[in-house]
Amino acid sequence: MESTIREAWRLGRRAVADAAAIVLPERCAGCLEPGASICAACLRALAPVPARIVIPGDDLEVWAGVPFAGPAASILRAVKRDARPRLARHLAPALASALRQVARSTGAAPASLIAVPIPSSTKSLRARGFRVVDLVTQRAGVKPQRLLRLQRTAADQRGLGRIERLENLRGGMLAHETGGLRADGLRVVIVDDVVTTGATLIEAARALRAAGAVVVGAATIAATPLRGHAAARTHG
Repeated sequence: MESTIREAWRLGRRAVADAAAIVLPERCAGCLEPGASICAACLRALAPVPARIVIPGDDLEVWAGVPFAGPAASILRAVKRDARPRLARHLAPALASALRQVARSTGAAPASLIAVPIPSSTKSLRARGFRVVDLVTQRAGVKPQRLLRLQRTAADQRGLGRIERLENLRGGMLAHETGGLRADGLRVVIVDDVVTTGATLIEAARALRAAGAVVVGAATIAATPLRGHAAARTHG
């Protein structure tokens, strides 16, 4: 019953959005200029510039496809905040580039790695009707394996420093079997939308390692520029 109500609500919201699109001119999700869902200039701004993100105090290999700034930040917010799944395909090249860098830097064959997305909260899934990270991963040509689930809902991370975020998330994820697939012995790469302090990725790595997985690294669509983050960029 609950799923039926949720689906009806989602379809109703889409119908309202479609009706609004008929009346109002389409605007670019990156710069708000009228004419297209994403203009040519903002598409160019989404071109991958992969960067290795060094998380202080952890040796997790983390790569991000683009900086979380300008059009990339606006478009990702539109996918999440405004529930616009069609824009996800434009973010896929950034994530794909980060995944390739993880494989290359760890000497792994890309096909040998299992992509494990950071799990969505029930609240966000209900609000959007789709999992953002899973969707972009699929658009990048990789099948996500949901080997992680949330054990509890963490407090709002906004305004928290790195140590506070780590404490807030500690013990919040658990690796579990999905579709007959178990984490034990698998070589996995964690996938997320944005890396800020790295606390979410560290907690995900902890949960997967506790279940016997080999975490070779993490790939994100974007990285927030923060003091304390070291980033080595590559155009390869």
